[in-house]
Amino acid sequence: MSRSAIVTGAARGLGRAIALELANRGERVALFDLDELGAAETARKARERGGAAESFAVDVSDESSVRAGIAGAAERLGPPLILVNNAGVLRDDLLFKMTVQSWDTIMDVHLKGAFLMSRETQAHMVEHGWGRIVNISSTSALGNAGQANYATAKAGIQGFTKTLALELGRFGITANAVAPGFTVTDMTRSVAERLGIGFDELVECEAAATAVRRVGTPEDIANAVAFFASEASGFVSGQVLYVAGGPRG
Repeated sequence: MSRSAIVTGAARGLGRAIALELANRGERVALFDLDELGAAETARKARERGGAAESFAVDVSDESSVRAGIAGAAERLGPPLILVNNAGVLRDDLLFKMTVQSWDTIMDVHLKGAFLMSRETQAHMVEHGWGRIVNISSTSALGNAGQANYATAKAGIQGFTKTLALELGRFGITANAVAPGFTVTDMTRSVAERLGIGFDELVECEAAATAVRRVGTPEDIANAVAFFASEASGFVSGQVLYVAGGPRG
């Protein structure tokens, strides 16, 4: 059965991989991102694979933008019954140098964005008696130097997820989180720049710290998200799955 899914931050990286995997599994995908061209490219790739896909310019931290985007997605692809809150940014710095703006930006995109998207889509899910909310957390939720803002937001995502599971379960809606370890994306390349080392060197170091001796790919994360978004996960809710090459948490 094909359902309508929304993936935020779908212009590249994890969001693109997640959207393409959902499309591969027959879902109709709405791609939300401030990067209109990137989201449109993801939609094109999904359609090349035979999926139905539409892109939308949406700022997940803005209430009116979220409402307009969800209304447009519902009109063009059907009521959204799957939501993947993936949109994210980095504003890394040590605590004594971190600005209020850097803190607020992270909270607005990661936490406020997940709240607004979930609040608006749950109405469609409740009406249809079925829904899947998948939030993207991170191993940084366990603490990471230079990421006081990001780690706090990702830990908050986990508490938010567990609360949604308790509130929405009676309506046939599950809420789960996927917490990636180090995964090769444009965002993690920026981490190497911040640390002043080559990306290959960072990948080698991160791989050596995992039990499986490799770093993650966007497809690793997409496969975990696709399970939580599927019919098969109906008795799994309020969980945080660390996709990190070894035990975490």
